Amino acid sequence: MDISRQQRAPICEALETFKKKRVVPFDVPGHKRGRGNPELVKLLGAQCVGLDVNSMKPLDNLSNPVSVIAEAEELMAEAFGAAHAFLMVGGTTASVQAMVLSVCKAGDKIILPRNVHKSVINALILCGAIPVYVKPEIHPVIGVALGMEIEAVKETIDSNPDAVAVLVNNPTYYGICSDLKSITDYAHEKGLKVLVDEAHGTQLYFGANLPMAGMRAGADMAAISMHKSGGSLTQSSILLTGKNMNVGHVRQMIGLTQTTSANYLLLSSLDLSRRNLALRGMESFAKVVTMSEYARAEINSIGGYYAYGKELIDGKNVFDFDVTKLCVYTKDIGLTGIEIYDLLRDEYDIQIEFGDIGNIMAYISIGDRLQDIERLVGALEDIKRLYAKEKSGLAFVDAVIPKVVSSPQYSFYAEKESVPIKESYGRVAGESVMAYPPGIPILAPGELITKDIVDHILYAKEKGCSLQGTADPEVKMLEVLID
Repeated sequence: MDISRQQRAPICEALETFKKKRVVPFDVPGHKRGRGNPELVKLLGAQCVGLDVNSMKPLDNLSNPVSVIAEAEELMAEAFGAAHAFLMVGGTTASVQAMVLSVCKAGDKIILPRNVHKSVINALILCGAIPVYVKPEIHPVIGVALGMEIEAVKETIDSNPDAVAVLVNNPTYYGICSDLKSITDYAHEKGLKVLVDEAHGTQLYFGANLPMAGMRAGADMAAISMHKSGGSLTQSSILLTGKNMNVGHVRQMIGLTQTTSANYLLLSSLDLSRRNLALRGMESFAKVVTMSEYARAEINSIGGYYAYGKELIDGKNVFDFDVTKLCVYTKDIGLTGIEIYDLLRDEYDIQIEFGDIGNIMAYISIGDRLQDIERLVGALEDIKRLYAKEKSGLAFVDAVIPKVVSSPQYSFYAEKESVPIKESYGRVAGESVMAYPPGIPILAPGELITKDIVDHILYAKEKGCSLQGTADPEVKMLEVLID
Protein backbone atom coordinates (compact mmCIF):
# COMPACT_ATOMS: atom_id res chain seq x y z
CA MET A 1 0.00 0.00 0.00
CA ASP A 2 1.35 3.37 -1.05
CA ILE A 3 0.96 5.51 2.10
CA SER A 4 1.68 8.73 0.25
CA ARG A 5 -1.18 8.04 -2.16
CA GLN A 6 -3.46 7.01 0.71
CA GLN A 7 -3.22 10.52 2.14
CA ARG A 8 -5.48 11.67 -0.70
CA ALA A 9 -9.26 11.98 -0.32
CA PRO A 10 -10.34 12.86 -3.88
CA ILE A 11 -14.09 13.10 -3.29
CA CYS A 12 -13.60 15.36 -0.28
CA GLU A 13 -11.10 17.49 -2.18
CA ALA A 14 -13.62 17.91 -5.02
CA LEU A 15 -16.34 18.92 -2.54
CA GLU A 16 -14.04 21.51 -0.97
CA THR A 17 -13.31 22.99 -4.40
CA PHE A 18 -17.02 22.97 -5.25
CA LYS A 19 -17.90 24.73 -1.99
CA LYS A 20 -15.51 27.61 -2.72
CA LYS A 21 -17.11 28.32 -6.11
CA ARG A 22 -20.52 29.36 -4.70
CA VAL A 23 -22.37 27.64 -7.56
CA VAL A 24 -26.02 28.73 -7.99
CA PRO A 25 -28.15 25.53 -7.78
CA PHE A 26 -30.81 24.93 -10.39
CA ASP A 27 -30.65 21.18 -9.81
CA VAL A 28 -31.75 18.82 -7.07
CA PRO A 29 -31.93 18.44 -4.10
CA GLY A 30 -34.75 20.90 -3.75
CA HIS A 31 -33.71 22.31 -0.38
CA LYS A 32 -31.08 24.34 -2.35
CA ARG A 33 -28.18 24.05 0.09
CA GLY A 34 -30.64 24.30 2.98
CA ARG A 35 -32.28 27.62 2.08
CA GLY A 36 -35.62 25.93 1.54
CA ASN A 37 -35.54 23.99 4.80
CA PRO A 38 -34.12 26.07 7.68
CA GLU A 39 -35.27 23.50 10.25
CA LEU A 40 -33.03 20.92 8.55
CA VAL A 41 -30.10 23.34 8.67
CA LYS A 42 -30.75 23.96 12.37
CA LEU A 43 -30.68 20.21 13.05
CA LEU A 44 -27.74 19.18 10.86
CA GLY A 45 -25.79 22.39 10.36
CA ALA A 46 -25.12 24.52 7.28
CA GLN A 47 -21.85 22.71 6.48
CA CYS A 48 -23.58 19.33 6.29
CA VAL A 49 -26.67 20.44 4.35
CA GLY A 50 -24.56 22.57 2.01
CA LEU A 51 -22.66 19.45 0.91
CA ASP A 52 -25.82 17.48 0.20
CA VAL A 53 -25.46 17.93 -3.54
CA ASN A 54 -26.33 16.19 -6.77
CA SER A 55 -23.97 14.40 -9.13
CA MET A 56 -22.30 16.77 -11.60
CA LYS A 57 -19.21 16.64 -13.78
CA PRO A 58 -16.75 18.08 -11.21
CA LEU A 59 -18.01 15.59 -8.60
CA ASP A 60 -18.24 12.54 -10.91
CA ASN A 61 -21.13 10.04 -10.98
CA LEU A 62 -21.30 6.86 -8.90
CA SER A 63 -23.15 4.95 -11.62
CA ASN A 64 -20.30 5.45 -14.08
CA PRO A 65 -17.30 6.99 -12.30
CA VAL A 66 -14.52 8.43 -14.44
CA SER A 67 -12.76 10.97 -12.21
CA VAL A 68 -12.80 11.61 -8.44
CA ILE A 69 -15.06 8.68 -7.51
CA ALA A 70 -13.04 6.39 -9.76
CA GLU A 71 -9.87 7.53 -7.99
CA ALA A 72 -11.50 7.01 -4.59
CA GLU A 73 -12.43 3.46 -5.61
CA GLU A 74 -8.84 2.77 -6.68
CA LEU A 75 -7.53 4.00 -3.33
CA MET A 76 -10.12 1.91 -1.48
CA ALA A 77 -9.12 -1.22 -3.42
CA GLU A 78 -5.44 -0.60 -2.67
CA ALA A 79 -6.11 -0.08 1.05
CA PHE A 80 -8.07 -3.33 1.30
CA GLY A 81 -5.85 -5.39 -0.99
CA ALA A 82 -8.57 -5.93 -3.62
CA ALA A 83 -8.46 -5.83 -7.40
CA HIS A 84 -11.35 -3.36 -7.40
CA ALA A 85 -13.64 -1.64 -4.90
CA PHE A 86 -17.10 -0.18 -5.37
CA LEU A 87 -18.39 2.59 -3.11
CA MET A 88 -21.90 1.71 -1.96
CA VAL A 89 -24.59 4.04 -0.58
CA GLY A 90 -27.36 1.46 -0.09
CA GLY A 91 -25.78 -0.16 2.92
CA THR A 92 -24.14 -3.56 2.94
CA THR A 93 -27.55 -4.95 2.04
CA ALA A 94 -26.95 -3.56 -1.46
CA SER A 95 -23.37 -4.91 -1.43
CA VAL A 96 -24.48 -8.42 -0.47
CA GLN A 97 -27.26 -8.42 -3.03
CA ALA A 98 -24.88 -7.26 -5.75
CA MET A 99 -22.49 -10.10 -4.84
CA VAL A 100 -25.18 -12.75 -5.21
CA LEU A 101 -26.71 -11.20 -8.33
CA SER A 102 -23.26 -11.05 -9.95
CA VAL A 103 -22.71 -14.80 -9.82
CA CYS A 104 -26.17 -16.39 -9.60
CA LYS A 105 -29.15 -16.54 -11.94
CA ALA A 106 -32.49 -18.33 -11.71
CA GLY A 107 -32.07 -22.01 -10.87
CA ASP A 108 -28.41 -21.78 -9.87
CA LYS A 109 -27.40 -23.36 -6.58
CA ILE A 110 -25.47 -21.40 -3.98
CA ILE A 111 -23.95 -23.05 -0.90
CA LEU A 112 -24.26 -21.06 2.30
CA PRO A 113 -24.82 -21.32 6.05
CA ARG A 114 -28.38 -20.95 7.33
CA ASN A 115 -27.42 -18.10 9.68
CA VAL A 116 -27.05 -15.59 6.84
CA HIS A 117 -28.36 -12.04 7.00
CA LYS A 118 -31.78 -11.35 5.50
CA SER A 119 -30.10 -9.50 2.61
CA VAL A 120 -28.83 -12.86 1.32
CA ILE A 121 -32.30 -14.42 1.42
CA ASN A 122 -33.71 -11.34 -0.31
CA ALA A 123 -31.04 -11.62 -3.02
CA LEU A 124 -32.18 -15.20 -3.65
CA ILE A 125 -35.75 -13.93 -3.97
CA LEU A 126 -34.57 -11.41 -6.55
CA CYS A 127 -32.45 -13.72 -8.71
CA GLY A 128 -34.17 -17.09 -8.22
CA ALA A 129 -31.09 -18.96 -7.03
CA ILE A 130 -31.55 -22.07 -4.88
CA PRO A 131 -29.96 -22.18 -1.42
CA VAL A 132 -28.09 -25.29 -0.34
CA TYR A 133 -27.49 -24.92 3.37
CA VAL A 134 -24.51 -26.27 5.24
CA LYS A 135 -26.08 -27.20 8.55
CA PRO A 136 -24.08 -25.50 11.30
CA GLU A 137 -23.26 -27.01 14.66
CA ILE A 138 -24.83 -25.23 17.61
CA HIS A 139 -22.72 -24.31 20.60
CA PRO A 140 -24.02 -26.33 23.56
CA VAL A 141 -23.75 -23.42 26.04
CA ILE A 142 -24.35 -20.14 24.25
CA GLY A 143 -26.77 -21.66 21.74
CA VAL A 144 -25.56 -19.81 18.63
CA ALA A 145 -24.76 -21.27 15.23
CA LEU A 146 -21.04 -21.85 14.73
CA GLY A 147 -18.96 -21.66 11.55
CA MET A 148 -18.92 -23.75 8.38
CA GLU A 149 -16.76 -26.79 9.10
CA ILE A 150 -14.47 -27.43 6.12
CA GLU A 151 -15.34 -31.12 5.74
CA ALA A 152 -19.05 -30.28 5.73
CA VAL A 153 -18.45 -27.66 3.04
CA LYS A 154 -16.43 -30.10 0.92
CA GLU A 155 -19.16 -32.73 1.25
CA THR A 156 -21.83 -30.22 0.23
CA ILE A 157 -19.81 -29.03 -2.78
CA ASP A 158 -19.17 -32.62 -3.88
CA SER A 159 -22.88 -33.47 -3.47
CA ASN A 160 -23.90 -30.45 -5.55
CA PRO A 161 -21.53 -30.36 -8.54
CA ASP A 162 -23.88 -27.92 -10.30
CA ALA A 163 -23.49 -25.26 -7.57
CA VAL A 164 -21.96 -21.99 -8.75
CA ALA A 165 -20.91 -20.26 -5.54
CA VAL A 166 -20.23 -20.52 -1.82
CA LEU A 167 -21.09 -17.70 0.59
CA VAL A 168 -19.33 -17.41 3.95
CA ASN A 169 -19.97 -15.14 6.96
CA ASN A 170 -16.63 -13.69 8.08
CA PRO A 171 -17.08 -13.16 10.97
CA THR A 172 -20.60 -13.93 12.14
CA TYR A 173 -22.43 -11.38 14.27
CA TYR A 174 -21.02 -13.28 17.27
CA GLY A 175 -17.38 -13.14 16.13
CA ILE A 176 -17.12 -16.72 14.89
CA CYS A 177 -14.99 -17.41 11.81
CA SER A 178 -14.76 -20.42 9.51
CA ASP A 179 -11.61 -21.72 7.81
CA LEU A 180 -12.05 -19.23 4.99
CA LYS A 181 -8.77 -20.00 3.20
CA SER A 182 -9.45 -23.74 2.98
CA ILE A 183 -13.06 -23.16 1.91
CA THR A 184 -11.92 -20.72 -0.78
CA ASP A 185 -9.19 -23.01 -2.08
CA TYR A 186 -11.51 -26.02 -2.34
CA ALA A 187 -14.34 -24.03 -3.91
CA HIS A 188 -11.97 -22.61 -6.54
CA GLU A 189 -10.59 -26.07 -7.22
CA LYS A 190 -14.17 -27.14 -8.03
CA GLY A 191 -14.89 -24.04 -10.12
CA LEU A 192 -17.12 -22.16 -7.66
CA LYS A 193 -16.98 -18.46 -6.84
CA VAL A 194 -16.51 -17.48 -3.19
CA LEU A 195 -18.55 -14.63 -1.73
CA VAL A 196 -17.81 -13.28 1.74
CA ASP A 197 -20.26 -11.37 3.90
CA GLU A 198 -17.85 -9.23 5.91
CA ALA A 199 -20.43 -6.75 7.15
CA HIS A 200 -18.71 -6.98 10.53
CA GLY A 201 -15.18 -7.43 9.24
CA THR A 202 -13.60 -4.07 8.39
CA GLN A 203 -11.11 -4.55 11.23
CA LEU A 204 -9.83 -7.81 9.72
CA TYR A 205 -8.08 -5.81 6.98
CA PHE A 206 -6.22 -3.49 9.34
CA GLY A 207 -5.92 -5.11 12.77
CA ALA A 208 -3.04 -7.33 13.81
CA ASN A 209 -3.57 -10.94 14.95
CA LEU A 210 -7.20 -10.98 13.82
CA PRO A 211 -8.87 -13.65 11.64
CA MET A 212 -8.09 -13.79 7.94
CA ALA A 213 -9.89 -11.28 5.72
CA GLY A 214 -11.72 -12.28 2.54
CA MET A 215 -9.38 -10.68 0.02
CA ARG A 216 -6.34 -12.21 1.73
CA ALA A 217 -8.00 -15.63 1.53
CA GLY A 218 -8.45 -15.21 -2.23
CA ALA A 219 -12.22 -14.74 -2.20
CA ASP A 220 -13.88 -13.42 -5.34
CA MET A 221 -16.04 -10.80 -3.65
CA ALA A 222 -16.48 -9.34 -0.16
CA ALA A 223 -19.15 -6.99 1.19
CA ILE A 224 -17.96 -4.72 4.00
CA SER A 225 -19.92 -2.38 6.28
CA MET A 226 -17.48 0.50 6.62
CA HIS A 227 -20.03 2.29 8.79
CA LYS A 228 -20.05 -0.48 11.41
CA SER A 229 -16.45 -0.60 12.55
CA GLY A 230 -14.67 1.57 9.99
CA GLY A 231 -15.98 4.97 11.04
CA SER A 232 -17.99 6.09 7.99
CA LEU A 233 -21.60 7.31 8.06
CA THR A 234 -24.50 4.91 8.50
CA GLN A 235 -25.57 3.25 5.23
CA SER A 236 -22.15 3.61 3.57
CA SER A 237 -20.49 0.38 2.51
CA ILE A 238 -17.99 -1.07 0.05
CA LEU A 239 -17.94 -4.05 -2.25
CA LEU A 240 -14.55 -5.60 -2.98
CA THR A 241 -13.73 -7.86 -5.90
CA GLY A 242 -10.85 -10.17 -6.67
CA LYS A 243 -8.90 -10.40 -9.89
CA ASN A 244 -11.22 -12.94 -11.55
CA MET A 245 -14.39 -10.84 -11.43
CA ASN A 246 -15.64 -8.80 -14.39
CA VAL A 247 -15.84 -5.26 -12.99
CA GLY A 248 -18.22 -4.02 -15.68
CA HIS A 249 -20.64 -6.87 -15.05
CA VAL A 250 -20.57 -6.28 -11.30
CA ARG A 251 -21.28 -2.58 -11.77
CA GLN A 252 -24.29 -3.49 -13.92
CA MET A 253 -25.59 -5.72 -11.13
CA ILE A 254 -25.08 -2.93 -8.59
CA GLY A 255 -27.11 -0.66 -10.86
CA LEU A 256 -30.14 -2.93 -10.56
CA THR A 257 -30.69 -2.06 -6.90
CA GLN A 258 -28.55 0.95 -5.97
CA THR A 259 -29.80 4.52 -6.26
CA THR A 260 -28.81 6.76 -9.15
CA SER A 261 -28.85 9.71 -6.70
CA ALA A 262 -25.73 8.98 -4.70
CA ASN A 263 -25.41 10.83 -1.40
CA TYR A 264 -22.12 12.76 -1.28
CA LEU A 265 -22.16 12.87 2.50
CA LEU A 266 -21.95 9.07 2.46
CA LEU A 267 -19.37 9.00 -0.33
CA SER A 268 -17.12 11.55 1.37
CA SER A 269 -17.37 9.63 4.65
CA LEU A 270 -16.14 6.50 2.87
CA ASP A 271 -13.29 8.48 1.34
CA LEU A 272 -12.18 9.93 4.69
CA SER A 273 -12.65 6.67 6.58
CA ARG A 274 -10.51 4.78 4.09
CA ARG A 275 -7.77 7.38 4.51
CA ASN A 276 -8.04 7.18 8.30
CA LEU A 277 -7.79 3.40 8.31
CA ALA A 278 -4.95 3.29 5.80
CA LEU A 279 -2.92 5.76 7.86
CA ARG A 280 -3.97 4.81 11.40
CA GLY A 281 -5.94 1.57 11.22
CA MET A 282 -3.38 -0.71 12.84
CA GLU A 283 -3.04 1.58 15.83
CA SER A 284 -6.79 2.17 16.12
CA PHE A 285 -7.78 -1.48 16.02
CA ALA A 286 -5.03 -2.42 18.47
CA LYS A 287 -6.85 -0.16 20.95
CA VAL A 288 -10.18 -1.78 20.06
CA VAL A 289 -8.73 -5.22 20.80
CA THR A 290 -7.30 -4.02 24.11
CA MET A 291 -10.62 -2.49 25.18
CA SER A 292 -12.60 -5.56 24.10
CA GLU A 293 -10.35 -7.98 25.96
CA TYR A 294 -10.42 -5.77 29.05
CA ALA A 295 -14.23 -5.61 28.94
CA ARG A 296 -14.43 -9.38 28.44
CA ALA A 297 -12.29 -10.06 31.52
CA GLU A 298 -14.18 -7.53 33.68
CA ILE A 299 -17.60 -8.87 32.70
CA ASN A 300 -16.56 -12.46 33.35
CA SER A 301 -15.27 -11.46 36.79
CA ILE A 302 -18.80 -10.35 37.75
CA GLY A 303 -20.04 -13.95 37.63
CA GLY A 304 -23.20 -15.18 35.93
CA TYR A 305 -22.31 -13.62 32.59
CA TYR A 306 -20.18 -15.32 29.95
CA ALA A 307 -18.31 -12.95 27.63
CA TYR A 308 -16.86 -15.51 25.25
CA GLY A 309 -13.65 -15.24 23.27
CA LYS A 310 -10.81 -17.27 21.81
CA GLU A 311 -11.46 -20.22 24.13
CA LEU A 312 -14.26 -21.18 21.70
CA ILE A 313 -11.70 -21.95 18.97
CA ASP A 314 -11.61 -25.67 18.15
CA GLY A 315 -10.03 -25.52 14.69
CA LYS A 316 -13.23 -26.82 13.05
CA ASN A 317 -16.60 -25.28 13.84
CA VAL A 318 -14.87 -22.25 15.34
CA PHE A 319 -11.73 -21.97 13.25
CA ASP A 320 -10.97 -18.50 14.61
CA PHE A 321 -12.60 -15.80 16.70
CA ASP A 322 -12.73 -12.03 16.25
CA VAL A 323 -11.89 -10.68 19.70
CA THR A 324 -13.20 -7.20 18.82
CA LYS A 325 -16.71 -8.67 19.17
CA LEU A 326 -17.96 -8.27 22.74
CA CYS A 327 -20.79 -10.78 22.94
CA VAL A 328 -22.11 -11.89 26.32
CA TYR A 329 -24.26 -14.90 27.16
CA THR A 330 -26.83 -13.82 29.75
CA LYS A 331 -29.13 -16.72 30.56
CA ASP A 332 -27.23 -17.84 33.65
CA ILE A 333 -28.58 -14.78 35.49
CA GLY A 334 -32.12 -15.68 34.43
CA LEU A 335 -32.49 -12.85 31.89
CA THR A 336 -32.65 -12.96 28.12
CA GLY A 337 -30.36 -10.76 26.09
CA ILE A 338 -33.23 -8.56 24.96
CA GLU A 339 -34.29 -7.96 28.58
CA ILE A 340 -30.78 -6.75 29.44
CA TYR A 341 -30.71 -4.71 26.22
CA ASP A 342 -33.87 -2.91 27.36
CA LEU A 343 -32.60 -2.41 30.92
CA LEU A 344 -29.31 -0.92 29.73
CA ARG A 345 -31.11 1.57 27.52
CA ASP A 346 -34.05 2.45 29.79
CA GLU A 347 -32.34 2.46 33.19
CA TYR A 348 -28.69 3.24 32.41
CA ASP A 349 -28.78 5.27 29.16
CA ILE A 350 -26.51 2.72 27.48
CA GLN A 351 -27.38 1.69 23.93
CA ILE A 352 -25.83 -1.61 22.89
CA GLU A 353 -25.95 -3.16 19.43
CA PHE A 354 -28.46 -5.92 20.10
CA GLY A 355 -29.96 -8.39 22.50
CA ASP A 356 -31.39 -11.71 21.37
CA ILE A 357 -32.82 -14.65 23.27
CA GLY A 358 -29.60 -15.56 25.04
CA ASN A 359 -26.95 -12.93 24.26
CA ILE A 360 -26.13 -9.27 24.12
CA MET A 361 -23.57 -7.56 21.94
CA ALA A 362 -21.80 -4.30 22.71
CA TYR A 363 -20.14 -3.03 19.55
CA ILE A 364 -16.66 -1.72 20.33
CA SER A 365 -14.95 0.27 17.60
CA ILE A 366 -12.45 3.03 16.89
CA GLY A 367 -14.70 5.63 18.54
CA ASP A 368 -15.02 4.03 21.98
CA ARG A 369 -13.32 5.12 25.21
CA LEU A 370 -12.19 3.18 28.27
CA GLN A 371 -14.53 5.14 30.56
CA ASP A 372 -17.46 3.99 28.44
CA ILE A 373 -16.36 0.38 28.90
CA GLU A 374 -16.22 0.92 32.65
CA ARG A 375 -19.76 2.32 32.60
CA LEU A 376 -21.05 -0.72 30.70
CA VAL A 377 -19.35 -3.14 33.09
CA GLY A 378 -20.76 -1.30 36.10
CA ALA A 379 -24.26 -1.35 34.66
CA LEU A 380 -24.10 -5.10 33.99
CA GLU A 381 -22.94 -5.70 37.55
CA ASP A 382 -25.84 -3.57 38.81
CA ILE A 383 -28.36 -5.41 36.63
CA LYS A 384 -27.22 -8.74 38.00
CA ARG A 385 -27.59 -7.49 41.57
CA LEU A 386 -31.02 -5.95 41.05
CA TYR A 387 -32.73 -8.10 38.43
CA ALA A 388 -31.21 -11.60 38.36
CA LYS A 389 -33.70 -14.48 38.47
CA GLU A 390 -33.72 -18.26 38.40
CA LYS A 391 -32.56 -19.35 34.97
CA SER A 392 -34.80 -22.43 34.97
CA GLY A 393 -37.69 -20.33 33.67
CA LEU A 394 -35.98 -19.47 30.40
CA ALA A 395 -36.65 -21.44 27.26
CA PHE A 396 -33.66 -22.57 25.22
CA VAL A 397 -34.76 -22.02 21.64
CA ASP A 398 -31.84 -20.11 20.18
CA ALA A 399 -31.18 -22.35 17.21
CA VAL A 400 -33.90 -23.91 15.07
CA ILE A 401 -32.74 -25.08 11.64
CA PRO A 402 -35.71 -25.11 9.23
CA LYS A 403 -36.25 -27.53 6.35
CA VAL A 404 -36.25 -25.98 2.85
CA VAL A 405 -39.26 -27.15 0.82
CA SER A 406 -39.19 -24.73 -2.14
CA SER A 407 -37.06 -21.87 -3.42
CA PRO A 408 -37.26 -18.46 -1.72
CA GLN A 409 -38.25 -16.79 -5.00
CA TYR A 410 -41.05 -19.22 -5.82
CA SER A 411 -42.40 -19.12 -2.28
CA PHE A 412 -42.25 -15.33 -2.01
CA TYR A 413 -44.21 -14.79 -5.23
CA ALA A 414 -46.54 -17.81 -4.95
CA GLU A 415 -50.24 -17.53 -4.15
CA LYS A 416 -50.53 -17.24 -0.37
CA GLU A 417 -53.00 -16.98 2.44
CA SER A 418 -52.71 -15.48 5.89
CA VAL A 419 -53.26 -17.83 8.83
CA PRO A 420 -52.96 -17.43 12.62
CA ILE A 421 -49.39 -18.23 13.61
CA LYS A 422 -50.48 -21.06 15.93
CA GLU A 423 -52.34 -22.70 13.03
CA SER A 424 -49.39 -22.55 10.64
CA TYR A 425 -47.72 -25.86 11.61
CA GLY A 426 -46.89 -28.00 8.60
CA ARG A 427 -47.37 -25.18 6.09
CA VAL A 428 -44.69 -23.60 3.89
CA ALA A 429 -43.69 -20.03 4.70
CA GLY A 430 -44.31 -17.35 2.10
CA GLU A 431 -42.50 -14.61 4.04
CA SER A 432 -39.60 -14.10 6.43
CA VAL A 433 -39.64 -13.67 10.18
CA MET A 434 -36.53 -12.26 11.82
CA ALA A 435 -35.42 -10.53 14.97
CA TYR A 436 -33.62 -7.32 14.07
CA PRO A 437 -30.86 -6.85 14.89
CA PRO A 438 -29.09 -9.11 14.01
CA GLY A 439 -31.38 -9.72 11.02
CA ILE A 440 -30.87 -13.48 10.71
CA PRO A 441 -34.22 -15.01 9.66
CA ILE A 442 -35.88 -17.40 12.10
CA LEU A 443 -38.02 -18.42 9.13
CA ALA A 444 -37.55 -17.68 5.42
CA PRO A 445 -39.80 -18.13 2.36
CA GLY A 446 -39.91 -21.74 1.25
CA GLU A 447 -39.22 -23.25 4.67
CA LEU A 448 -41.46 -25.67 6.54
CA ILE A 449 -43.14 -24.19 9.60
CA THR A 450 -42.85 -26.39 12.68
CA LYS A 451 -43.95 -26.07 16.28
CA ASP A 452 -40.36 -25.40 17.35
CA ILE A 453 -40.11 -22.47 14.94
CA VAL A 454 -43.44 -21.00 16.03
CA ASP A 455 -42.45 -21.39 19.68
CA HIS A 456 -39.20 -19.57 18.93
CA ILE A 457 -41.05 -16.70 17.23
CA LEU A 458 -43.61 -16.37 20.03
CA TYR A 459 -40.94 -16.53 22.73
CA ALA A 460 -38.87 -13.85 21.00
CA LYS A 461 -41.99 -11.71 20.68
CA GLU A 462 -42.92 -12.23 24.35
CA LYS A 463 -39.44 -11.17 25.47
CA GLY A 464 -39.56 -7.96 23.44
CA CYS A 465 -37.47 -8.73 20.36
CA SER A 466 -38.19 -6.52 17.35
CA LEU A 467 -39.66 -8.90 14.77
CA GLN A 468 -39.61 -7.90 11.10
CA GLY A 469 -40.35 -9.30 7.67
CA THR A 470 -44.02 -10.21 8.06
CA ALA A 471 -46.97 -8.55 6.37
CA ASP A 472 -48.65 -8.46 9.78
CA PRO A 473 -46.67 -5.97 11.89
CA GLU A 474 -47.92 -7.62 15.10
CA VAL A 475 -46.80 -11.08 13.89
CA LYS A 476 -50.11 -12.67 14.88
CA MET A 477 -50.58 -13.99 11.34
CA LEU A 478 -48.19 -15.67 8.92
CA GLU A 479 -48.43 -15.79 5.15
CA VAL A 480 -48.18 -19.38 3.93
CA LEU A 481 -48.36 -21.04 0.53
CA ILE A 482 -51.76 -22.30 -0.53
CA ASP A 483 -51.54 -26.06 -0.76
